Amino acid sequence: MADIIKLLPDHVANQIAAGEVVQRPASVVKELLENAIDAGASTIKLVVKDGGKTLIQVIDDGVGMSVTDARLSFERHATSKIQKAEDLFQLNTKGFRGEALASIAAIAHVEMQTRTEEEEVATHIKIEGSKIISQEVTVAPKGTSMMVKNLFFNIPARRNFLKSNNVELRHILDEFHRVALAHSSINFHFYNNGSELFNLPTSNSRQRIVNIFGGKTNEKLVPVKEETQVVQISGYISKPEYAKKSRGEQFFFVNNRFIKSPYLHHAILGAFDGLIKKENHPGYFLYLSVDPGSIDINIHPTKTEIKFDDEHTLYAILRSTVKHSLGQFNVIPSLDFEQDQNLETPYGYKDKSAEFPRISVDSGFNPFKEDSDAGTAQRSNFQKPNTKGWESLYVGMESNIGKNSGFSSVSFESDTITGSIFDSKKETIDTGTTTFQLRRKYIVTTIKSGMVVIDQSRAHQRVLYEKFLKNITIKEAVSQQLLFPLSLTFSKSDCAIIEEIQDSLTTVGFVFDSISGEEVTVTGVPLSVPESEVGIILDQLISDYQQDFVVDGFSQTDILAKTLAKSLSVKTGEMLDGDSQLALVNDLFACKESGVSPFNKPIYVTITEDDIDKKFI
Repeated sequence: MADIIKLLPDHVANQIAAGEVVQRPASVVKELLENAIDAGASTIKLVVKDGGKTLIQVIDDGVGMSVTDARLSFERHATSKIQKAEDLFQLNTKGFRGEALASIAAIAHVEMQTRTEEEEVATHIKIEGSKIISQEVTVAPKGTSMMVKNLFFNIPARRNFLKSNNVELRHILDEFHRVALAHSSINFHFYNNGSELFNLPTSNSRQRIVNIFGGKTNEKLVPVKEETQVVQISGYISKPEYAKKSRGEQFFFVNNRFIKSPYLHHAILGAFDGLIKKENHPGYFLYLSVDPGSIDINIHPTKTEIKFDDEHTLYAILRSTVKHSLGQFNVIPSLDFEQDQNLETPYGYKDKSAEFPRISVDSGFNPFKEDSDAGTAQRSNFQKPNTKGWESLYVGMESNIGKNSGFSSVSFESDTITGSIFDSKKETIDTGTTTFQLRRKYIVTTIKSGMVVIDQSRAHQRVLYEKFLKNITIKEAVSQQLLFPLSLTFSKSDCAIIEEIQDSLTTVGFVFDSISGEEVTVTGVPLSVPESEVGIILDQLISDYQQDFVVDGFSQTDILAKTLAKSLSVKTGEMLDGDSQLALVNDLFACKESGVSPFNKPIYVTITEDDIDKKFI
């Protein structure tokens, strides 16, 4: 039998490795930003065009590389971060695999300019698909500039799987936030298609959070700090009243490295137990510092998941620390049954003494004592009004009663009936159809073969979904104008999403006066949307777009209709009267698809007479 196992060529091996390292443009941004941080940069600039498909450029003022290091950095398994296997458990840097630049160079056009402080000239290298095109001497400032063009140019299948520019930009924003939040001591600049999105100066962690997520974030934050032998915890959590249904502002950093940990997230939820609704998620920005030898970072290709030696202890410490912060800053409501607040002295009067009243009192006054003659004479001047002849006021009234009272000439206006807008045959409702509500969740009604049990929330979702879908399609939605414009504050990335879907929101009935910076001004809303829920609905819309990452064509319309239907539908636990139940049943079965909700869940079940008979056998 002939030999069938062969060594892969280097360019094929590099493309396979690139599949693990580079999944989309955001992966390139992450690798280049981390390399710039490891180089000791104090200022980092990120330039992106067309969602990273056309250009990704990272410029730093770090230590730079020599000519030999610049050429060697594009080889596989070449790194300056580790020397032996034991170093994997004492990592204090970001990139350590040594495959990032080699993988990126295998699937893109890469240009690098780098210079150390000791050298007078810089090195300029061009690589296309792992092939070195040129290596020249050039003039450049100290540091490194990495330019990645035409990502996946030699792998068309991978390039076709990329999403739209806006979706890829949101992925890049996520990676940028994670790196910028972990390193508040570094100055970051972010440019997209020639415009500046972020200019983050050197600051502390709290100010960095506010600069990224908007000025309104400052009032939401509660500081957290705890030091133990196992872990040092610092950072901020959001107040319970600002918890959202979406998971957007949850950040864990371990030794300044962003990680995802459902286990630690559950610890945070446990600390907020009883303060927020079960479906809501609190925001947090927590920085954990542990011994590098007690964690294993090299268990996931993207290095966003790590393994702790003692997760249970860390879970307990994290939960108690967050609870302590909530109580320490009076975020948790408390009741004191031993003190009466009404009996306490106000703070402003704490050091003041009591003052005697200054009202003069006649101690010799006696109301039962006889007055003097002068007083008696003075009071005797009062004369009682003469009421003699009062009977004459009513003379002749008896004869007029009943004659000229005026009531006989009173006429009443009646509504003129010009005809009925309904067909007389269809005007009466079939009283034979009966419905009743079961546990404020289901509507039970009868049919010829038995009965139907309907989930009221899912049924209303289906009715509203088709209604909104129709309004968006024909663009004839009715909007109600607000008496006073409603100003809402979002982060820059959230405002970008609202601006992106503004046309679709307008077809539903929303009217926007302006969308600028971090503020959105709403002047009109759909008829079925209460003013108090506009912010909640827009938050849910932003969350759905961030999770689904589908914003083109019919998919954008579909997500918008689903979100509005879910937010405005009748919820489980709401009481419905008989007319509302009957109207909901009729509207449901008038829909084009009445069997499943917009989220592909069954709306009703049918129980036939035979099914009931079988229960009595």
